[in-house]
Amino acid sequence: MKIYTKTGDCGQTSLIGGRRVSKSDLRLEAYGTLDELNANLALLREHLSTESGKEHIIDIQKHLFRLGAQLATPPDATNPKILENCQRVTEITESMTEELENEIDLVEASLPVQHSFILPGGNEATAICHICRTVCRRAERCCVALSEVSPVDAALLRYLNRLSDYLFVLSRKLCLKESEEMFWDGI
Repeated sequence: MKIYTKTGDCGQTSLIGGRRVSKSDLRLEAYGTLDELNANLALLREHLSTESGKEHIIDIQKHLFRLGAQLATPPDATNPKILENCQRVTEITESMTEELENEIDLVEASLPVQHSFILPGGNEATAICHICRTVCRRAERCCVALSEVSPVDAALLRYLNRLSDYLFVLSRKLCLKESEEMFWDGI
């Protein structure tokens, strides 16, 4: 099977179920931004030193595929077989978000209290983590924009919100491993 189909050469693509939409569609912007986040997480994963940290990022990457598949399936899709398969692989559970919350609590307990805004950076892993965080926030905004015109699973929005929080505390942890945090002085 060839990677190119030529069906998107005029700026259109297919959603799951076959409906054609513009490549500028809000739905594509949302799951395309999740794809960008996933690629950045792969880069972050390469900078982590523990296998458990790497495995946790891999789990998040798998969850992002679930979210992307859910977003790629329009609410008006009618093929029962496609819908059944999509529902099976795209379920976003509360335990996914709770897992992030548990990780946030664990990491945050080891961090000093934050009294002002933190400047992104400190080392390469921290900088990459901040990029992941900001792409995650953009993905969340894209999903919120989509939710204003089409149904979006509330669990998906919660997961993305929590994921960006997790990436923030992880960035602090990664920074403090090798350097000191830099704080914005208000100027």
